[in-house]
Amino acid sequence: MLTFDKEYFNLGYLDTLSYKDTFIHRRDPRIKVIVTFAFILSVVSFPKYEVSGLAPLFLFPVLLFSLGDIPVRFIMKKVVMVSPFALFVGIFNPFLDTRTLYTVYGFAVSGGWVSFLSIVIKFILTVSAGLLLIATTSFPGVCYALQRLKVPDIFISQLLFLYRYLFVLLDETMKIVRARDMRSFGKRGQGIRVFSHIIGVLFIRTVEKSERIYQAMLSRGYEGQIGMIKKYTISAEDIIFALSMLATFYLFRRYNVTVLLGNLVA
Repeated sequence: MLTFDKEYFNLGYLDTLSYKDTFIHRRDPRIKVIVTFAFILSVVSFPKYEVSGLAPLFLFPVLLFSLGDIPVRFIMKKVVMVSPFALFVGIFNPFLDTRTLYTVYGFAVSGGWVSFLSIVIKFILTVSAGLLLIATTSFPGVCYALQRLKVPDIFISQLLFLYRYLFVLLDETMKIVRARDMRSFGKRGQGIRVFSHIIGVLFIRTVEKSERIYQAMLSRGYEGQIGMIKKYTISAEDIIFALSMLATFYLFRRYNVTVLLGNLVA
């Protein structure tokens, strides 16, 4: 039970981090969304056998960690939690692609292992960038940016409701689990029959609560568009930040900075 409570409160910690007042937090959400999207495009555009060229792109998450005062351990734990998806995507590459690409100290490295490493690096870069975007902007701030960037309102509403109602669902789940624990002793209340009953009760409660929430929204004038209280304006610092980041991404994508620095040192 303590573990469930801990994970429940950790889920909203990303939004708590967005209340800080740092250089990154003060940037306009539209600028941060555009920069993050450009960063993700730069990462995924690299060929499947490219590894060294991806290394300089780690500077962007490091910059956000340092300037945004974001705890590295917290973000990395979230990345590790979803890392099995990336491992599952690339785990068969070493068995399907056995062609030797490199020889390192006498050991042959196949293209499958190189592409697998490339997938893992791309996964770490893109997922950490997305988490850092929410940690420095907040999820409503990201939705506001998408709204100002002319993304359809129906998509923004669904995205924001999905995020907000996730906490409602977890709150109902926590109430049911607590009630189960208070009525259980030892190993009682832990079988599949009890679990299926909990799922059914949770479904009924969430449907009823969603109806009440929707009626409350209609009574307050909801017409299909999410209104944002806080307004943002793009400043000169935002433009300079965006242009410098976009130029850096282009430089890293156009040239293999790692190889250039290695040749320079050699």
